[in-house]
Amino acid sequence: MRLASVHTYPVKGCHRLDHDGARVEPWGLAGDRRWMVIDADGVGVTQRETTELVRLRAVPRDGGLVLTAAGRPELDVAEPGGDATVAVRVFGNRLPVDAVPAGPAADDWLTALLGRSVRLVHLRHPARHLAPGNRAHDTGGQVSFADEYPLLLAATASLDALNDWLAEAGEEPVPITRFRSNLVVEGAPAWAEDGWAGRRLRVGAAVFRAAGPCDRCVVTTTDQETGVRGREPLRTLARHRNIGRKLLFGLHLVPETPGVVAVGDPVTVDG
Repeated sequence: MRLASVHTYPVKGCHRLDHDGARVEPWGLAGDRRWMVIDADGVGVTQRETTELVRLRAVPRDGGLVLTAAGRPELDVAEPGGDATVAVRVFGNRLPVDAVPAGPAADDWLTALLGRSVRLVHLRHPARHLAPGNRAHDTGGQVSFADEYPLLLAATASLDALNDWLAEAGEEPVPITRFRSNLVVEGAPAWAEDGWAGRRLRVGAAVFRAAGPCDRCVVTTTDQETGVRGREPLRTLARHRNIGRKLLFGLHLVPETPGVVAVGDPVTVDG
């Protein structure tokens, strides 16, 4: 097996960034999901309810990031300083964490882009947002604004199998980008990752604990280039990958040994 691609999402829900390699930190890939758009109640805004987020491209720079979107002026956002924080939640039923407001310029820019009143916040210190016992492998406070775990892995052979099912149903294939993974691996049999839960994965210089499969949501039905939403691949996953009332695709990972990963790195599974 080898690492086929590497991706980050600097602002939760935004368009992906593709990388040749990335540094693995205890809470995920460097720069991944450390910013989040929130609503008036301090709850994260995601593609589940706002598909316009696919238009948002965020590129980190030293001390901040640059926001761009078609038809909008570029905005440079400095990483906010000071001690003022706000309590935010990744989802409404999650534990609150302290984040730092990015400021009115970023808020106004994103409000105009998304067509609703929002704010941008930065997670200065990774923090627990799921109560103890809610995850098979508790990461404690070592997580960004990611939904559950620090990283998500997807396998190309599993996508090929899913696309075969879609073709049999007369549906168009979907790209791997629908699943918004951080690491994509090739060379494993379809659905081999189902058997990796609880085991260690070595990717380049980094070691991960496989925490278990990922339950998919409506975001997978959203074209990540246009924002157009359909019914697939969720409908087909419901027919073929409904396991324990969860529609499974991909594998959650928890870093155990930080390091650098790069496209082409060998991927091995221990134990």
